[in-house]
Amino acid sequence: MKALRNYGERDLRVTEVDAPPPPGDDEIQVRICAVALNHIDVWGWRGMAFAKRQLPITVGAEASGEIIAVGKNVTDLKVGQIGALYGANTCGTCKPCVEGRDNFCENVNGVFGFHIDGFAQEMMNFPARLFVPAAEGLDPVAAACTPITFGTVEHMLFDNAKLQPGESILVHAGGSGIGTAAIQLAKAIGCTVYTTVGNDEKAQQALDLGADHAINYQTDRFEGRLRKLTKKQGVDVVFEHVGVDTWEGSMFSMKIGGRLVTCGSTTGIKAEINLFQLFQRQLRLIGSFGCNLRNIRNALDKLAEGTVKPIVDLEIPMEDIGKGLERLENRQVFGKIIVVI
Repeated sequence: MKALRNYGERDLRVTEVDAPPPPGDDEIQVRICAVALNHIDVWGWRGMAFAKRQLPITVGAEASGEIIAVGKNVTDLKVGQIGALYGANTCGTCKPCVEGRDNFCENVNGVFGFHIDGFAQEMMNFPARLFVPAAEGLDPVAAACTPITFGTVEHMLFDNAKLQPGESILVHAGGSGIGTAAIQLAKAIGCTVYTTVGNDEKAQQALDLGADHAINYQTDRFEGRLRKLTKKQGVDVVFEHVGVDTWEGSMFSMKIGGRLVTCGSTTGIKAEINLFQLFQRQLRLIGSFGCNLRNIRNALDKLAEGTVKPIVDLEIPMEDIGKGLERLENRQVFGKIIVVI
């Protein structure tokens, strides 16, 4: 079968590999339907690695699949079901996993597509407990956008930042995959949404998606513009994933008692904090990583209900992944890039 393999820095190849054997007792075998690209795929493509890994490695960290076989112990899933594939190979036995907090797993065996072989292949065996079924009829492309994109945002906004109906939120990089998800999920509960984007075209796209205000950070200091729009009050929640380039402005954009939740650092990993500002204004800074299976189920339900929708910038075959990663690296996207298997 075909698999998309990383052989080194910016060296991705479609390769013939052995098809998987029959699934183990607690596994399912899935036909991969679609892979959604994320910045972790860009990092792997650049040659970045935060843990030991052996190349070549099959890429792809976020995907949907259709069950084509089940192991003998799997009784709650059936052939033909389409669903989302959880992005980390968690142990399932430690206290966090047993409690349904897989993103806190104490014995995680790596992220698929980054530390261990990922989803950009025609078929694979997969732990049955990490497969989240989608509602019947849900588009596999939509399901592919839940394990990282919508799931991460669900965890950030509702588990961590505790976003409430009617609050205000600043969503950075509103044209990114998680940015488009955050705009929709916040608007779905009646929040006022401010977002930053890199050009006027994206600003209009963000407004069309539901944002109340879109700020072009290339032409405006977003924090200054935001404070004017909020009459110097700031917002209840800042949705961060950019890092150094936006950090200082994000701190300045919160109202007293505001919460900043962050899941990423695409422009650098070190930022300074004004401690006087932090304690005097009683701000809260919250780190958020990945999501749990419940978050994915919630996201799949909202997609099936039509509460939110996947925003797809481009669909490409495996052979064109380099073009997709370059587009993502250069921020030339609005929404998700999908690799169709």
